[in-house]
This record gives sequence, C-alpha cells and structure tokens, in this order.
Amino acid sequence: MSQAGPIAGPIAAQVTAQVAAQVTGIGWVTPLGRAVPESFRALAAGRSGLVAPPADHSAAGWLRVAGIAPHVPATEVLPPTETRVADRYLLLALAAAEDALTDAKLTIRQDTDPERVAVVLGTGGGGLESYELQAVGRRARGRAAVSPYLLPGMLSNMAAARIAITHGIRGYSSAVITACAAGAQAIAEGLRLIRGGEADVVVCGGAEAPLHPTIAAAFDNSRALAAGWDDPTQASRPFDARRNGFVLGEGSAVLVLESTEHAASRGANAYAGLAGWGAATDAHHPTMPRPDGAGAISAMRAALRSAGLPPTAVDYVNAHGTGTKLGDRAEAAALREVFGDHDPWVSSTKGATGHLLGASGAVEAAVSALTVAEGLIPPTLNLEQPDEACALRHVRGAAEHSVVRHALSNSIAFGGHNLSLLFGPPSITAKHLGGDS
Repeated sequence: MSQAGPIAGPIAAQVTAQVAAQVTGIGWVTPLGRAVPESFRALAAGRSGLVAPPADHSAAGWLRVAGIAPHVPATEVLPPTETRVADRYLLLALAAAEDALTDAKLTIRQDTDPERVAVVLGTGGGGLESYELQAVGRRARGRAAVSPYLLPGMLSNMAAARIAITHGIRGYSSAVITACAAGAQAIAEGLRLIRGGEADVVVCGGAEAPLHPTIAAAFDNSRALAAGWDDPTQASRPFDARRNGFVLGEGSAVLVLESTEHAASRGANAYAGLAGWGAATDAHHPTMPRPDGAGAISAMRAALRSAGLPPTAVDYVNAHGTGTKLGDRAEAAALREVFGDHDPWVSSTKGATGHLLGASGAVEAAVSALTVAEGLIPPTLNLEQPDEACALRHVRGAAEHSVVRHALSNSIAFGGHNLSLLFGPPSITAKHLGGDS
C-alpha cells in the first residue's frame, strides 16, 4: 500500500498547531470481520459483508438482507458470573475496545494514570433486544421471569461503564445517544476532552445491535429498507440511481485517542491525527434531512474551522451515504456547497457494511483515519449509475490509491443531528496496517 507523504507549506503548519489528539489504536467488529487489517483490505477490494439472515438468526423472516457481525461470546469479554443478561451491543463494544487498546499497546494503570483516561461510547438504542425478550417473558410468566441482571446488561450507558470496569478507567465516562451520529459524536467528545486538558487518553466509539424483529419491522414498515434485490450484496447502493433504501447492520468500532504529548511520552505510533470536528442541527423534521443539506453544510464547515483548514486541504470524504433517495441527495448538495470546484474523492462504505446506526459513524471514522495512514480509499459498492442529483467525484469499482492529506467523515441522524470529523496526518511517528514506520 502507498504511504501518505509529508505536507508542505502553510497547511502543514496549521495541522501541527491544531492537532491535539492522535489515533493510536483501532478496534472494530463489523459485517466484514473483526481483524482491522484484513477487513479494511476487504473493504478496499470491494467485498460486501451483506447476507440474507440464516434460518436460525432472530431477524430471519423479518429482514431480507442484513450486515451481520461476527459472533462475540459473552465469556470472552465478561466474567462468567456477569453473562446472564448481556445484550449483543454490549459484547460488540467490549470486544472492539479490547482490540483497540491492544492495538494501541496501552495498558491502563501500567502505561497511564487511570484518572486521566476517559471513555465515551455512542449507541442509538442500547440493548433493545434484551429488553424486548425480558418483556415477552414477563407477559407470559409474570414478575419472576424478569432477570435482576437486565438493567446492567442492556442500558445505553453500560458499554461505557463496562469498558471502564474491565480496564480500570477512572476518569470521565459518558454515553452519547444521538441515533446514527452517536458513534461519531462520541469521538468528537473525545477530542474535546483532550483539547480541554481533561484527559490524556479517551477510549471512544459506538456500538449497535438492531438486528431483531421489532426494529426490523419498524424500519420495514416505514419503507426505509432496501427491497427487491435477489442478491443481498447488491441491496445497499449509496448514490446509485437504482437505490431504494438502506440495509440494516450491526457492529462496533472504538478508537483510542491520545494527546500528542502523552502518546509521544510513551513512544506510541498513530494512524492519523484527529484535527477537528463540527456539529449542527437541522431543526427540520424527526426523520427527514433538510433537502438543501444546510445542517450538514454547517457541520462540515465547523469541522474545517475547528482544524484551521480550508476546504482545499480535504482529499477524501467518507459520506454518510445510506442509500435513501432524500438523504443521499441532501448530502451530495451539501458536499458541493462546501467544496465547490475542489471536488475531493467521495465514497460511502455502507455499500459494503450496511447501516450500523449508532455504530456507523465510529466505523467510518476508523476507515477515514486508515485512508490517511494507508493512502487507499475504498470504493462505494454497487454505484453503477450515479444519480444525477448526486454528482460528485465518486470512488467507483475499485479503490483509489492516493495520498490523503485530510479525510472528512460525515454522520447524519434522525432528529437532524449532523456531525463531521476531520482526520489528518499524525504529529508523531506514523503507524500503518503493515507495521509502524
């Protein structure tokens, strides 16, 4: 893989001055797999992680196609006495966090002051399937059927809490619940904590496990899901003229962010620096985006201001790009407004993974950081005939080998939440999937 070269001129000085957080570790569990190097390369190679749910899956008969992440045994990430009720979203988050800390070669207590470490995890719904199963049991068998372990096994804050408990993290801890922007907003919160001097290390990201009948039925009845595709790998088609909805997926991604000073002091290496973030609210509709993309425009411009960068410094945008008619068009309009004639490369990785809701922004943030590290931009799967209203510099068919000075990652959510994260080169020794350099 090609490696990003040094940046010259005034942009380099601005990046060095602004970047406070280094991405020193990445862990994820996605429909493409759990090992980050292999699944990122599969993504770049154009492999799809979408399948028809097998007959023994809880979503079988409710979803025609889904992005199903690898199994994570509860006993792998929790003590045996605490596995009685442990929602899948929680297990995915714990696995991703474990892998991210291992990747960062960071052991809390040993390598850092645990009171200077924070954890922030986002989710759209938390453990909704566990709640539903317990409610069904209560209706059938009464009070005694409800487990006393339900709440610590499914509450939306429990991913952050369990990560802290497992790794002895004693600093700031929080959960972000902003629907499909939650994972990205958790990472933005990590940057805020480091910039504000409140933490040296932040374990941050998102997790979601929505592949069960009630959530599937809700999305299907709202006609939001892709339909009519015999081949499940063809169903998710961001920006394509034949797109007709998104594919529901599950997973988790966690980044380890460190202040530049902390990472340098322990000799760590980084994939990228987190240079800026921006947020805005549509104030328009509970589920539909503003057609002009005004909220996304504001979020992207805020991210650029946060990093002290002009739009021309961005070489790649990982678009929210779910595959819905209105959403894709609104985001494309926003990108054209922000970047004008600059025209950076654009792709949506949801063509391969489906839409992971509250985890999607975290997975796509990780992908964006890796494009900076690897100089390799994954394509948008199934983008055969771009919608004329979504005219952009799309990466189609094959990955683009290109130096990526800065990568922008967009998340757009129900409720009108817009969140943009801006990644650039690390301020410490670079780290690549093939090893450190």
